[in-house]
Amino acid sequence: MTADEELLKEIRDGLAELADAAKAPAMQAYMKSAMPFRGVPKPQRSALLKQVMADHILPDRVTYSATVLELWRAAEYREERYAAIDLSGYRAYRQWQDPALLPVYEEMIVSGAWWDYVDELAIRRIGPILRADRAEVTPVMRAWTADANLWRRRTAIICQVGAKEDTDTDLLRDAIEPAIAEPEFFLRKGIGWALRDYAKTAPDWVRSFVDDHPALSGLSRREALKHIG
Repeated sequence: MTADEELLKEIRDGLAELADAAKAPAMQAYMKSAMPFRGVPKPQRSALLKQVMADHILPDRVTYSATVLELWRAAEYREERYAAIDLSGYRAYRQWQDPALLPVYEEMIVSGAWWDYVDELAIRRIGPILRADRAEVTPVMRAWTADANLWRRRTAIICQVGAKEDTDTDLLRDAIEPAIAEPEFFLRKGIGWALRDYAKTAPDWVRSFVDDHPALSGLSRREALKHIG
């Protein structure tokens, strides 16, 4: 696969021009990131990418996937990885959001291995693909519920955040239950978030789930019942 080097250069150069060395250390410290930041706040980054991506549309699926992965893999600054995520979801490439992209997103989830990357990919990339093609994607998410990798498991738990009436409650239950006994914060927080979000649509289901699972951590329980008592 061949990435579009011109687009990559425009993104990298644009981020370099917006860099603020005074802001970068605090951003890196907040995110507990080994990878340095350029110091580009999200509003400026989003404005840059919106313009660059609109002016430079990738011609086909192969070039699109290769460019996203090259931007991700070769990133020297965290904003470049944010840009890869933004590029992956740009509206011009909506027709390519299907199960064939799961390996791309899986690589980004596993190698990114932190909540700022994983949550966006889980909810805004994996989630819509799941809802559009349940037959192919649901078994993948079920496999991830028991995966040794923390971030695959978190993805399986939270990928239906925002699904509302389209939530597959069997999958939600099956994603949460194997993680209930885990002490890992990001699993406990993810459980609470997924339940809290679904409680907006089905509060009785969430109350019943919480009542039926007394082993839920205090964190998961508090988050789940936050708005329904």
